[in-house]
Amino acid sequence: MVKKIVYALLLGCFVLASCQEKKEEKAALVYKTMKVAPSDQTVKASYSATMKGKEIVEIRPQVSGLITKILTAEGQKVHKGQTLFIIDQVPYQAALNTAEAALKSAKAAEATAQLNYDSKKQLRDQQVISDVELQTAQQALLSAQAQVSQAQAGVTNARNSLSYTVVKSPLSGVAGMIPYHVGALVSSSIAEPLISVCDDSEMWVYFSLSEREVTDLTLQYGSLERFMQQMPDVSLLLSNGTEYGQKGRVDAVSGIVDASTGAVSLRAVFPNRDHLLRNGGTGTVVISTVRNNVYVIPQTATFELQNKVFVYRVVEGKTQQTEIEVAPLDDGKTYIVESGLKEGDVIIAEGAGLMREGTEVIIQN
Repeated sequence: MVKKIVYALLLGCFVLASCQEKKEEKAALVYKTMKVAPSDQTVKASYSATMKGKEIVEIRPQVSGLITKILTAEGQKVHKGQTLFIIDQVPYQAALNTAEAALKSAKAAEATAQLNYDSKKQLRDQQVISDVELQTAQQALLSAQAQVSQAQAGVTNARNSLSYTVVKSPLSGVAGMIPYHVGALVSSSIAEPLISVCDDSEMWVYFSLSEREVTDLTLQYGSLERFMQQMPDVSLLLSNGTEYGQKGRVDAVSGIVDASTGAVSLRAVFPNRDHLLRNGGTGTVVISTVRNNVYVIPQTATFELQNKVFVYRVVEGKTQQTEIEVAPLDDGKTYIVESGLKEGDVIIAEGAGLMREGTEVIIQN
């Protein structure tokens, strides 16, 4: 009887131990892993962008009147100094004629006052008249001279107003839309400009980086000026997905962070000799960075905690949380690891965000 009890106890212990081993085996799950090794990597980071011409001018009239001629067409190339519009010149030509006549009259009055003064001066030298009469003649001459100056200013103003009736382009470029027609009454206070002219020989393409990316780049290169100097040329994808045939360069970084988006604006300049790029267009700026002998890991192998990036290394069959530093620019799929890993390290390649410290894993490459 005692033997049977001992046998039953031994059998129970064996079954219990067997169950525990099965549970432990079941607890050790299979995860996809990768071994860290150096390689050369070209990282392409993409950013939505908008395009603006090198220079855009809204042309508005400086005088009021009816449009009598329109000498350009929408979308036409124009050159600096080209006449685009003519505003009714008749009233301004009449005003100039009146001003010129007033100037002639003022000059005649000045000449008369000069003769009178010269005559009075001779009479005073002969002591025929008093000093008061001479001073009165002198004041009349000064007044006549002031009238001439005033009349000359009137002629200048009238001539300028007449010249403003001929509206010319201040720069070379492409003409925009024309919201007015011949016979329309326009003035300097119109809501819409007569036309806009855009110099699109070069296109300024604006895109944004996050404040963190800009800070990381500043720390990495020492300053934003060095970053722009050392940064390779950038590419541009057009709205239809095709790559623009010419490279651009980043030449400006805003010193202000947009409070609403937390982003910093950058400007890349692209040549536009064929006028393929248009003001107001959209595209995607692609920054390509070539790094040699670096550790590249998938972003699925990482997770973030308090603005820090972590991976799980597999050490003696168990996961171990490890902080890493990554390059500020990435392609949205992979990271270049600056520090925290070494060659030969094995890390969890997928689902790192679901792991826990000390989890037993079975390595699957």
